[in-house]
Amino acid sequence: MKYLIAALCLLLLITIGLLIHVKWQLHSLSAQLKKRLKDGSRNYLHVSLLDHSVSRLASEINKCFVQDDQAKQTLEREEKQFRETIANISHDLRTPLTSVKGFLQLLERENPTERQRKRLAVIRKHTEELGDLIEHFFEYSYLLSNDAELHYECFCLTDETAECIAASVPQLEEKGIEVHIGQFDRVLVTADREKTTRIIQNLVRNCIHHSAGDISVDVTGSEGCARLTISNAVKDPSAIDPDRLFERFYTAEKSRRKSTGLGLSIVRLLAEQMNGQANAELNGNILSIRVTLPQNSSFQTEK
Repeated sequence: MKYLIAALCLLLLITIGLLIHVKWQLHSLSAQLKKRLKDGSRNYLHVSLLDHSVSRLASEINKCFVQDDQAKQTLEREEKQFRETIANISHDLRTPLTSVKGFLQLLERENPTERQRKRLAVIRKHTEELGDLIEHFFEYSYLLSNDAELHYECFCLTDETAECIAASVPQLEEKGIEVHIGQFDRVLVTADREKTTRIIQNLVRNCIHHSAGDISVDVTGSEGCARLTISNAVKDPSAIDPDRLFERFYTAEKSRRKSTGLGLSIVRLLAEQMNGQANAELNGNILSIRVTLPQNSSFQTEK
């Protein structure tokens, strides 16, 4: 009887020991999974071989990791090839486009008739549109592959916005669009001035091309963030998905066939590079696009 009790006690101790070991292994797996997810590393799971069930579990998880890593590598490779293809196509199109513009200028200098001038004006308009499309493609591929450091400086977002709007007055007047200034506080930001200017230019250009009426501009600051909001009316609100506006090549309206859909993608990409964000909101037929950037630590708002 004593031997039986001793054997049962020994078996119980072994079972408890195995359970503790399995629990420790599971805890180790959990910690490794958390570290992999947090660090974004590609380390695989490691466990001791005392419990084969846990080892098999870790092995199956590692197989999933291998497949996931292979898929990511394939995606990264295809993304790199895509960027290179876009950059090469954009570069190859620039040369013939430059020639077309040169010959167009020569034709405009040869005293064309009124009928010829109208036709040349149409050619110039479409040539400029093609030039904008090529620049968008080239800029987008460049931004995705550019690892250069940002040049941060403190400047007034309000002044920068006003200058960009002023520079776009001829295009706005041609489209019959008026700019209504809403809340226009004097807001300082710490960001890359060149990239910020590009954001504003793209937002204004987007309104010029697609607005169904006047536009309104607000610049505000609070809680350490500067916010630039540009709103405009749209013809068909049901055709617009605000959550997809920043996707590359997404064009909301069928009338936007001349657009690559890259303008707003570039806006979000530039904002995120400067630790900011861009989002869109649709209220009725008014589309509002808001860009948020970090403010300077010594920020003060002045009316």
